[in-house]
Amino acid sequence: MESTAPPCGWSREQPPDAGNGKMRKPVPLFVYCLSFILWDQSPAGVDTRALTKRIREKGTLLGRLVPEVVHSPHLPFEDPNQRHLVKEVSVQEPRLFNPEGSPRITAIDCGLKYNQIRCLCERGAAVQVVPWDHPLDSADFDGLFVSNGPGDPQFCQETVTHLRRVLELPTPKPVFGICLGHQLLALAIGAKTYKMKYGNRGHNQPCLLEDSQRCLITSQNHGFAVEPRSLPPGWAPLFTNANDRSNEGLVHTSKPFFSVQFHPEHNAGPMDLECLFDVFLETVKDTMAGGPGLAGVSERIQQCLRSDEAPPDSEVARPRKVLILGSGGLSIGQAGEFDYSGSQAIKALKEENIQTVLINANIATVQTSKGLADKVYFLPITPDYVAQVIKNERPDGILLTFGGQTALNCGVELTKAGVLERYRVRVLGTPVASIEMTEDRKVFVEKMEEIGEHVAPSEAASSLEQAQAAAERLGFPVLVRSAFALGGLGSGFANGREELAALVSQAFAHTNQVLVDKSLKGWKEIEYEVVRDAYDNCITVCNMENLDPLGIHTGESIVVAPSQTLNNREYHLLRTTAIKVVRHLGIVGECNVQYALNPESEQYYIIEVNARLSRSSALASKATGYPLAYVAAKLALGIPLPVLRNSVTNSTTACFEPSLDYCVVKIPRWDLSKFLRVSTKIGSSMKSVGEVMAIGRSFEEAFQKALRMVDENCLGFDHTVKPASDMVSREEEEGKEGS
Repeated sequence: MESTAPPCGWSREQPPDAGNGKMRKPVPLFVYCLSFILWDQSPAGVDTRALTKRIREKGTLLGRLVPEVVHSPHLPFEDPNQRHLVKEVSVQEPRLFNPEGSPRITAIDCGLKYNQIRCLCERGAAVQVVPWDHPLDSADFDGLFVSNGPGDPQFCQETVTHLRRVLELPTPKPVFGICLGHQLLALAIGAKTYKMKYGNRGHNQPCLLEDSQRCLITSQNHGFAVEPRSLPPGWAPLFTNANDRSNEGLVHTSKPFFSVQFHPEHNAGPMDLECLFDVFLETVKDTMAGGPGLAGVSERIQQCLRSDEAPPDSEVARPRKVLILGSGGLSIGQAGEFDYSGSQAIKALKEENIQTVLINANIATVQTSKGLADKVYFLPITPDYVAQVIKNERPDGILLTFGGQTALNCGVELTKAGVLERYRVRVLGTPVASIEMTEDRKVFVEKMEEIGEHVAPSEAASSLEQAQAAAERLGFPVLVRSAFALGGLGSGFANGREELAALVSQAFAHTNQVLVDKSLKGWKEIEYEVVRDAYDNCITVCNMENLDPLGIHTGESIVVAPSQTLNNREYHLLRTTAIKVVRHLGIVGECNVQYALNPESEQYYIIEVNARLSRSSALASKATGYPLAYVAAKLALGIPLPVLRNSVTNSTTACFEPSLDYCVVKIPRWDLSKFLRVSTKIGSSMKSVGEVMAIGRSFEEAFQKALRMVDENCLGFDHTVKPASDMVSREEEEGKEGS
């Protein structure tokens, strides 16, 4: 929060310390605003669920907080829409930022955000911030920026008048408006605005770029909108809200004027459309030079946001029969998440009237139930068996990403053997080439370096000598992992040459290649679930944070969704990186991006990318209610993400990022008592046999629920049973090892 005085006069409790220890200054009490008060149901007796239902039925309502002891049937409601809020929040005198910069931008402050100034100054501009009603002289600026602000745009008639004069100049200068600035620009050209029933507020509003298949996630906070049917000739809609179809942007067809209803400057919110500031300043520079910028605004935006990789509809051939590879028999190191994924995929394909053929040797699954798939083969997921099924069934499409690493490895081998090409079977969704990029460590590192991202220092080795040499170069301790392995099988940390030799020998029993990684033990482990369609639309459905630091396998760790210790900058830094990585690899469908984040700084490494649905995907689906596997199957058919419907509302688009007002905790379940001589310590390889998920209003509540679910004899953390302690005594630890 950047405001010097957020409007809140009461707080229930002292703010807690920040989880990442990087706060620049103490959080003042007023930061805890009304939303937190209602979320925590304080003051007592506020039924937030009833309040939500009433707002949903009636639309935006006036409200007040009154002590229960006060009899207040006639106390008036204060309507903020009757106040001139812009006049209250605007600067009183002009202020200049980056005075040596160029070009010169005049920014009309109607409630301007600091990050709008940053976005302009970081691109070299000199920014003169002026009050909302300040007269505008075109000789004072090269481009005009109209900021966001609160309230009804009809109150700002002075601003509208000044804007109209700028728009009518014989030699027009570029104009860019945001939020309220968008509405004021519309009023200046003679269009109309209206008050919305609810308004659009949040960081996950999907906006469609006109005349394209592109849908972008935006940050919004407004209760008024522009009526697109009232636009005069020469003006056209630029963006449209994918949910309520309200207008989200305007552009002049021949002059350098445009505006957007959302906040491309973010902070908080996604950074997907910050490039609009580049479009604005490039247009200003072209106009100053007398270049083609006068007619290039719309074209620039289209070029900036359109994807060259997006295939036309005619190129996406709909298959008639699809082969789905299951995960086969389950073992320790796997969970039942692939049964969930495969079942969702079958349902999605059947909705599209596509015949489904399933290969899965595990009869104890939902996906092999009678009546789900059209035909089921209870065969192992091996290249030989799958090739025989392909020869008999002759499918024209195959899905590799719904059966975990087993199905993925099998699909890669079938491609290399030429089986898929011989029988003309098309891999649906993520191409095999993209899968190989994520699996081959050397290629993956090279692909990440192409986009300026860094992978944890790592080397591949095919012999013990190569592994020892790699460890010496990286420096001990190192993490040894088997390539193409399930559940971290055969992995572990080596602090010296002897431990390294033991781990490498064990790993070579399962694979012909091992990965030697520089140890980042103690760093945070963060995951993002990313969805991308064939038209380059990308969303991050859920991010998760491991309670245990890096070095503990995700399947062994307690996982929290959403992340609890990331600030806005860290969250969106990793989100933007995840989308950039997925686009560069060409993944279509769903994938998982894992990070190592230094808890003391913003330094991060990409650990790996799983180009398939994984254990985390099932958790993310259940935590958010977003059916990742179902959507991924639809996207594999070439259906654009904005066309798909939200399965909860059945009316809004599936191209959105769920916003959680609750916390989800996953705790693994172990059954090590059945295995003699197996260490009870968790590590880099997975030994859990299942997991539970709990939902609560807070992390503490969800954590206690999960502990009680994972063991019926466990009541959760209870200080009356055992005193709270951060350390296990040496006597207790030695006793466990001795037993």
